[in-house]
Amino acid sequence: MTNELILLVDDEPSIIQLGRLYLEREGFRVEGVLDGESALKIAAEKLPALIVLDIMLPKLDGLEVCRNLRAAGNQTPIIMLTARDEDIDKILGLELGADDYLTKPFNPRELVARVKAILRRADRSQTEGGKAIHLADLTIDPAAREVRLKDQPIIVRTQEFELLRTLAEHRGKVLTREQLLQLAWGFDFYGQTRTVDVHIAHLRKKLEGGQVKIETVTGVGYKLVV
Repeated sequence: MTNELILLVDDEPSIIQLGRLYLEREGFRVEGVLDGESALKIAAEKLPALIVLDIMLPKLDGLEVCRNLRAAGNQTPIIMLTARDEDIDKILGLELGADDYLTKPFNPRELVARVKAILRRADRSQTEGGKAIHLADLTIDPAAREVRLKDQPIIVRTQEFELLRTLAEHRGKVLTREQLLQLAWGFDFYGQTRTVDVHIAHLRKKLEGGQVKIETVTGVGYKLVV
């Protein structure tokens, strides 16, 4: 029994009820709210371990809630719920900083799997160190959770760091999207994989001008090359 608090934010009570049912079965505590303003209040008061946040909300939409939390320095993991798959570039973009997304309608078992995976990853990030990885002009330091390109720090979010480290540890080897979800995200339930593509796109921008590249292997996946 984990007993960690999950904040569910959705203006559809049925979504909250369904999420609560599946999450409480796994030992989580669940707080449900119906609008963005209440989400910000509960996030500040009760400090949930993770927030499941719908985009379309009354009073303050999910994008603004996410933006406000990150601007205030709140790094609580966030899974965004969206009815439109094309929103994910915006959801996972640097200006917002959500950790993952699910497109409605979603399988509640996948929601539970993603919540568990993100929380496991957060725990691992706090306890794991490891030797720094040096690849040409790129340095990945697991102990300090830092990435440096040409001796200059580059800002990467938690999941971008995990993805880059996974690719570096398997440099030269092609990894499928499913393998990356398992190794970098810790997912054991596979559904949508486009989140991998979005994170790869953000990493590529940050690595521009360096000697290390992320190559697409058409029909297979991605690999890191120098």
